[in-house]
Amino acid sequence: MTVHARDEHNAGGKLVPNLMHFARALRTAGLPIGPGKVLDAIRAVRTVGITNRRDFYWTLHAAFVNRADQRELFDQAFHVFWRNPRILERMMALVLPTVSQPQEKPGKELSQRLVDALYPGRQPSRKRQPPTVEFNAALTWSDQERLQHKDFETMSADELVQAKAAVKTMHLPVMHIPTRRFRTHLHGARIDMRKTLRAALRSGAGTIPLIRKRLRKRPPPIVMLCDISGSMSQYSRILLHFAHTMTNDRERVSTFLFATRLTNITRYLREKDVDVALEKVARMVEDWNGGTRIGHCLHDFNRYWSRRVLAQGAIVLLITDGLDRDVGEGLAREMERLHKSCRRLVWLNPLLRYEGFQPIARGMKAILPHVDDFRSIHNLDTLTGLTKALSHPGPRQAEGVTQWLQTVQ
Repeated sequence: MTVHARDEHNAGGKLVPNLMHFARALRTAGLPIGPGKVLDAIRAVRTVGITNRRDFYWTLHAAFVNRADQRELFDQAFHVFWRNPRILERMMALVLPTVSQPQEKPGKELSQRLVDALYPGRQPSRKRQPPTVEFNAALTWSDQERLQHKDFETMSADELVQAKAAVKTMHLPVMHIPTRRFRTHLHGARIDMRKTLRAALRSGAGTIPLIRKRLRKRPPPIVMLCDISGSMSQYSRILLHFAHTMTNDRERVSTFLFATRLTNITRYLREKDVDVALEKVARMVEDWNGGTRIGHCLHDFNRYWSRRVLAQGAIVLLITDGLDRDVGEGLAREMERLHKSCRRLVWLNPLLRYEGFQPIARGMKAILPHVDDFRSIHNLDTLTGLTKALSHPGPRQAEGVTQWLQTVQ
């Protein structure tokens, strides 16, 4: 008997069922795992063996994880399922009543999707509250309405699926702006001399039909600059679905991801299947959940991409929390250049959802004077408000931005 076969035999012959149960839990938590990956994992484990826990971890990681944003969820699930005592205690604290110990520092909060996958039907214990009088509000507040106001970071796996489906059905109203080109129009204010002379040659010298023209209108380009650093990971996933919806809903939409470097993912988001598109993006982008160098990335955008994608009055959506690893070095200069190159610059910051939020970080102070609109982007309701705001021309600098500038000065 070989070493690997002896290891599996000593485990009571339950290694394969446990691997299947582990894969089923990961799939319930949101990872795209099918029968093929389960078979690959079983073959890989039989080849590597289970004598070394670290080798076992990375074997399953190679079989089940193919995107950077799946690593944290897999890490938590592995240590809970294969019994890491410290993480197991934190998991059980979410689903079983425990005695609180104020002197201990709380660890990192585990994913609610993982709790739902490993303990289906169990809810975290809550302290008993005194009875209160409740009014019957049936038919006044639906599940969809609750989902509209729920933060992306606190959603469970099922709620994330519903949120992604809601984002997929979003439609960006068309806002037309005049361009420099003209088109023929019956009631145009100007005469098209070239077409008028051609019409006169065809009709003879007796009559000269006047051909009129007016400015052609078309939707402005939209450019998304999305932060994928560790502090933005919970929101960048949903926002990539939003970017995919916009890319397939209208023309001239460009999307860039940045953390420590800038990556253009526009052509990958043109795939009709969102799962295929995001899989290609995951293979292309190498700085998921890293640090943030906003000034450096904006410098690369202004130098290599601004003239290509900011033509004809583009609208720029800057999605970041403004926390810069370089402490805002060169950020104000790059933001000023970006602001002068576009029609409208909208800053979307999920930290704005907090009531006591103040833009006091150096990166935030460098960004704020050069934006036209400052909005939160943390749930479906704010996404819907963004689509409505983009459907009509806005002021060069909204009144809300001026008020924020007064609070930090």
